[in-house]
Amino acid sequence: MGAALSNLTEGANGSTIGPGLGDIPESCVACVFLYLTPPEICNLARLNRAFRGAASSDSVWESKLPSNYQDLLDLLPPERYHNLSKKDIFALLSRPVPFDNGNKEVWLDRDTGRICMAISAKGMVITGIEDRRYWNWIPTEESRSASCNLNMMLHALFELV
Repeated sequence: MGAALSNLTEGANGSTIGPGLGDIPESCVACVFLYLTPPEICNLARLNRAFRGAASSDSVWESKLPSNYQDLLDLLPPERYHNLSKKDIFALLSRPVPFDNGNKEVWLDRDTGRICMAISAKGMVITGIEDRRYWNWIPTEESRSASCNLNMMLHALFELV
């Protein structure tokens, strides 16, 4: 794709007839990248060196990270994110980060940069219904956490309603 675009500025004998994509200043490309999604940035980074350099810019990836990304990093051991670029931090946080004894996971959506969270049934606390009679833990292969909460919660809810 990049070669085809670069060929648009070449004459019939291979001589350059004008400026090409490689002539765009990296800082201008970085400004455009601020308005793109992370997958679009990564795809465009393959076109040429200026795009690749702009796609590695901390200022571009800082804008894609949520404002509280440092709180998410605090869930990890410091050696996992020490000396990483913002792009690498985004990639690290795009994979699930387990916490609370593995009962919860948090990650960044790769397209939007928004925070996503998964809470296993064991990570939930239902106020006022901690009575053991209402909870049965039955192992299942379908659950990510290897045990699924098939509870008598519905029974308790119907009693409350």
